[in-house]
Amino acid sequence: MLLAVLLAAPWPLLAHAQAGSSLERQVKAAYLYKFAGFVEWPEGSFPRPDSAVVIGVAGADALADQLEQTVAGHTANGRPLQVRRLRRGDSLGGVHMLFVSGQDKSLAHDLLSASRGQPVLTVTDADDTFGLGSMINFLIADERLRFEVSLKPALAARLKISARMLSAAYRVQQVAG
Repeated sequence: MLLAVLLAAPWPLLAHAQAGSSLERQVKAAYLYKFAGFVEWPEGSFPRPDSAVVIGVAGADALADQLEQTVAGHTANGRPLQVRRLRRGDSLGGVHMLFVSGQDKSLAHDLLSASRGQPVLTVTDADDTFGLGSMINFLIADERLRFEVSLKPALAARLKISARMLSAAYRVQQVAG
């Protein structure tokens, strides 16, 4: 029940709060934690049944700090959660979810390109990242942190996103055709 409430509740933010505020980081970290429980990865994505869901974070060290606190001691679908900080040139091997800050467009382009077709749930926070292959994008709508989903790259990565998560999204871009 708590999972549904967290995903369904658009998180209020102050209209004048700066991007990257402490409240915004806390909410993004909570969403990232919850997203892991609403996604199915294809067979072979994890080396062992008890392997961790690895959440890579690039270009957002403060969010990585918050996410480490948020996921500590928690699981998603029976798997522990682990946060890995990524830098330009790092391999995405073993990463199941990737958050890339939109502040560095070049880094976002490089990592989203590297993840294309891989079973990695990609999450961003910049308006133009769907065109780069992002699957989930954070946005502020009606003074609340929300998320939108693009199904085409998720389908290409063989990821299944729960209908419950899709119903909580602000907007869902369907697969054409």
